[in-house]
Amino acid sequence: MPTNLAIDDRLLEEARKVGQHRTKRETVTAALEEYIKRRKQRKILSLFGKIDYARGYDYKRERKAKRDEMSWWTLPSGPLPFDVRTKASGEMRNYSLQN
Repeated sequence: MPTNLAIDDRLLEEARKVGQHRTKRETVTAALEEYIKRRKQRKILSLFGKIDYARGYDYKRERKAKRDEMSWWTLPSGPLPFDVRTKASGEMRNYSLQN
């Protein structure tokens, strides 16, 4: 949506040069994105010391347990058999895929 803003040309030009932006639009967009990012970081910092955490938590152990839990998902080596029921006759045929 088009918006007209009265922005100090000196500041805008300096920001464009420092940020190495090609256009005023790129400069303003980058500045707004950085502003939003920093405001969100401030909100996170305000939580410092207010959130309890488990001192004995071991993220590496949890990651390994999750990996071990998912180990059933890995495909076996060698051909993968599967059955196909032909539409015309209804008979089952066995095929295998090489992985």
